[in-house]
Amino acid sequence: MLVNRKLILAHFWLAFAVFGIALTLGAWQMFIRSPIGTWLSNPELYYRSLTAHGTVMGYVFPTLVAMGFGYAISEAALQQRLVGVRWAWTGFWLIVIGSIMAVIPIALGRASVLYTFYPPLIGNVFYYLGVVLVVVGSWIWVALMSVNLRVWRKVHPGAPVPLAMFANVAGSYLWAWTAVGAALELLLQIIPVAAGLKNTIDAGLARVFFSWTLHAIVYFWLMPTYIAYYTIVPRAIGGRVYSDSMARISFILFLVVAMPIGMHHTFADPQVGAGFKFIHSAFTALVALPTLLTVFTICASVEIAARLRGGRGMFGWIRALPWDNPMMLALAFSFVMLGFGGAGGLINMSYQLDASIHNTQWITGHFHLIFGGAIVIMYFAIAYDLWPHLTGRELIDVRLIRTQLWLWFIGMIVTTFPWHWVGILGMPRRMAYFDFGDPAIAPQALSVTLSAIGGFILLASGIMFIVILARGMRTSKIDAGPYRFALAVHQPATVPVALNTHALWVALMIGLTLTNYGYPILNLALSSGTSVPAVYVGAQ
Repeated sequence: MLVNRKLILAHFWLAFAVFGIALTLGAWQMFIRSPIGTWLSNPELYYRSLTAHGTVMGYVFPTLVAMGFGYAISEAALQQRLVGVRWAWTGFWLIVIGSIMAVIPIALGRASVLYTFYPPLIGNVFYYLGVVLVVVGSWIWVALMSVNLRVWRKVHPGAPVPLAMFANVAGSYLWAWTAVGAALELLLQIIPVAAGLKNTIDAGLARVFFSWTLHAIVYFWLMPTYIAYYTIVPRAIGGRVYSDSMARISFILFLVVAMPIGMHHTFADPQVGAGFKFIHSAFTALVALPTLLTVFTICASVEIAARLRGGRGMFGWIRALPWDNPMMLALAFSFVMLGFGGAGGLINMSYQLDASIHNTQWITGHFHLIFGGAIVIMYFAIAYDLWPHLTGRELIDVRLIRTQLWLWFIGMIVTTFPWHWVGILGMPRRMAYFDFGDPAIAPQALSVTLSAIGGFILLASGIMFIVILARGMRTSKIDAGPYRFALAVHQPATVPVALNTHALWVALMIGLTLTNYGYPILNLALSSGTSVPAVYVGAQ
């Protein structure tokens, strides 16, 4: 039973409200830089929009979804009232205040530094302080997830932690440690300069700090999606999880190997030695293991559902899957986009291949296909699945839900595939304007136009999603019953300690991160003459 429904709904509604704003900004950006748009007389407006879009989509939106979903998991999986509700509301309001504090300087043109901060560019100090408040608010959630699990363990000593909660806590620990890199960059490098205490900054060291966060944050975004794969989809389509143990191993692997891999984003940076770039590249390859394990386990889980529905033969069971079920549809679309995005990631992690697509539109296409595609479509599915339990009202527009998911999938493919293509051709990313009258880039005009059309398809899908949820607040009341998670084929009565606790894996996560980042950070911190003058955004 979900007791603190208002708390969970507040997180989801704020998440999807800011998502709608950021999605609108993204569609506008694609329009004005395409041949169908008109020349933007003040390109600085583009970078304001880009900073707002990235900050909301990178920090605020997925954090709120993870927190709201996490609170729901804590109550439903542990079957106990949430401990620390007042603290949970405190974390929520810190995110609200931090978001407003960050957005105002962006809107005024004083913080157009993109969500990656881009040192030596320096924005208004309140932008950075706002981001810090968002992170602090999320860390309250991390602490509460750990506290609630500990309370449950005292009542159920030695019992298997429910899979959804085990994964949820793993995701919270991953985020807590992931955010440390950006926090160090802000507190030690950027904020002192933004506050006027210094006028130079070590941009190389700042970028290494941010690489600590830059890639691992993707796996924090992925955690709610993977929890939905394992604990919602099999139940929603009438099946069971193929293996509880394999699911736990997947989340453990994410916790351990997702952190020490961010330096492959600095392949072009001379401050980092080739040896550590190779180490991070190798670890990046390892992160494919939990994804491949998940693909196998979830495919086996949906096959179980299909065979329970009468599916026969080696591949005939695929026809028996409930393709009219929005959860099945979302899973299929998510897997397709995850497959294409993951294949592109193999290019990014290769030192040689990355050189051909570094800082091109390929990168934009890759992470939008992963985050906007594979991840966000499952955020939609989570909301659809939870909504009747949060509102006590039924979502009756099933056909409209299917249409919305189809539009999101089509829009993301139409948006990102052309980006990959023009990236291969060398088109740089983060540019406010392209002169398509230039014969050298004129052939790329069609691809850029297609991506802009895809952006408007995504906007239509996003609006439809919010409308569906809003209409779902006004339908007839129902008794949705307790919110449940999928059970395994062989539900474990006992679980090995290593698969039922997080301490060992958190220690490995921290140890590997310090091993892979310690020397480069220490070496750069002790080097002299590496700082450069800060460039203040909006300075006259």
